[in-house]
Amino acid sequence: MQKIKLMAHLVAGFPTEEIAFSAAKALIEGGADILEIQLPFSDPSADGPAIQGACTEVLNRKYKTADGLSFIKKIHEEFPEVPLYLMSYASLVYTPGIENFCKEAAECGVSGMIIPDLPFDFDEGLTQACRKNGMENIPVAAPSMSDERLAKLSTAGFKYIYAALRAGITGTNTTIDSKTIDFLNKVKSGGSKVYGGFGISNGEQSAILSKVVEAVVAGSVFVRIINDNKDDVEALKQKVTAKAKEISYS
Repeated sequence: MQKIKLMAHLVAGFPTEEIAFSAAKALIEGGADILEIQLPFSDPSADGPAIQGACTEVLNRKYKTADGLSFIKKIHEEFPEVPLYLMSYASLVYTPGIENFCKEAAECGVSGMIIPDLPFDFDEGLTQACRKNGMENIPVAAPSMSDERLAKLSTAGFKYIYAALRAGITGTNTTIDSKTIDFLNKVKSGGSKVYGGFGISNGEQSAILSKVVEAVVAGSVFVRIINDNKDDVEALKQKVTAKAKEISYS
């Protein structure tokens, strides 16, 4: 059985701090190599119903950015060997000042930033602020990009690029075909390591993707399991761990 590198997505604080932390532990036990932790946002432009619903539920508790960073810090202290990437949207990062935000995130244990609505070439100083604080800015590539723009991104010198496997929102099933593979090869043509995600929910998909990406990204599938089992934490942990093993081993 071959290990597939897995980046697993969590919404900070969903559905509670305690359950979210249990889910993080279950993901790591199941084989997640990286945790991508999302700060809840009121109008997520790329997130499907599962993640959007989770964000809404957490925000209804008056959850703040500081709460999300505290959650990340707690995971980092418990699992210092696991890379933690912070995923959010530009306004949460821009409002306190990008350099201030990056400094605080790094102090909480964040090693990478994924901000989908900050383009790689107009990032308001995000890449520079990340580097100053020992983090990586991980820009997002999409199949809707022109070949010219993909070439510009792939040769821009980023260590990692997040490749969204299709246009639209995440959470619905993604078919991986020759066009998908061609797109991923273009993204990594400049030497960046590529994370591939958007609609990944099973081991069959991850086995195909693992041949061309650094890590497979799965998110909505875990958020749905957490939501469906939030009243039975033991069942939640078992199912999250089992799904993580399915996706990260073939």
